[in-house]
Order: sequence, then structure tokens, then C-alpha cells
Amino acid sequence: MGQADSSSWVAFVGGRQIAIGTPAEVARSAKRAADAGEAPLLVLDGESRVVDIDYRGTEADVLRRLGFDAAADPAPAVDETSPYRESLTPRGRGRPKLGVVAREVTLLPRHWAWLATQPGGASAAVRRLVDEARQAGVSKDRVRHATEVAYRFMSAIAGNEPGFEEATRALFAKHEPRFLEHTAEWPADVRDHARSLARRAFA
Repeated sequence: MGQADSSSWVAFVGGRQIAIGTPAEVARSAKRAADAGEAPLLVLDGESRVVDIDYRGTEADVLRRLGFDAAADPAPAVDETSPYRESLTPRGRGRPKLGVVAREVTLLPRHWAWLATQPGGASAAVRRLVDEARQAGVSKDRVRHATEVAYRFMSAIAGNEPGFEEATRALFAKHEPRFLEHTAEWPADVRDHARSLARRAFA
């Protein structure tokens, strides 16, 4: 029925996916399923954590308890104090401030000799090396996070499915063909959602 992202929720009744989308949209669908007596009902957030929903009262009551506006999906709040908030004030002319900070760096002579041969000089070379290392770390963190999210989903809904243990081992081993093999007999919606989440881990 679709792929999840970090901001979306998903709802299942047994092995059937009944909703995926914004938290408010999914909460509405889950409330209707609960009122219809559909079970077992499971709602997961974008991190594959189980969402505990109190379905008593009206749909508006349910949304209000979750902190949502019953009339519309909540707009993201803007933190006026955040240093990352983009300023709406027009920038003046001239070269933008780069935020360069000068600090002491201690290196061995061979390091300084190598830096001296790099395009742009030592400072530019060091900045490139730091950026490359940061990017490599970010990639690893993303893979680890995607693996954890996929595993939480699998544990929440597929623990009794055939091949669960083997699929889990394949997920953590980053072996996609084995993962696909051992999830093949799962209910279609569970299988497809697990594979959608795991695809980011294999990437």
C-alpha cells in the first residue's frame, strides 16, 4: 500500500495493512477499525515503535488525546530559538560569513608535508578530510538506524511468521537475497512493509 518514511505511521489488522500516512490520518483509520471490532489492531510510528492509542469516545477525542487537531493534521511548529531556523530577513550584499574558527592542530612533519601538496592548501585539505569522514559516519548511522527500524517492525508483527529468525539474521548480516527468501511466505502487506524498511538497511 505504500512505503513508510520517518514521519509516517502505519496500522495493521492482523497481517493486513489498513492505513499508512500522517499520524492523524492513521489514527483516524485505526479508530474506525477499532469501532468496527477489527482485531488485532496494531499502530506503529515512523520508527516502528508501537503507538498506544486510547480509542474511547469520538474520533475527535482520540485525536485530541494524541495531541492532534481534530480538524486537520498538525502543522510543524517552528522553534524560533533554534540556531538552524532559516532567517526570513533578506541577506545583505557581500560575501556570506562562513563561520570559520581558527584553532590549533598538532600534526607530525609527514602530515604537514602531505598537506602542503594538496590543492587549496592545508586548511582546505583538512576541511575536505573532515567532511569525508563525517559523511562516511552519517552513512553508517543511517544503515544502522534503518536496520533497527526494520527489526522493530518485524518483532512487533512477524515474530510468529515462518522464517522470522532466519530473516532477522539476514537483516543484520546485510544479506538481502536471504532476507527476501525467508520473508516470502509472510502475509503480503507485512512482507512488503518489512522489505520496504529493510531496503534502506541493505542500501
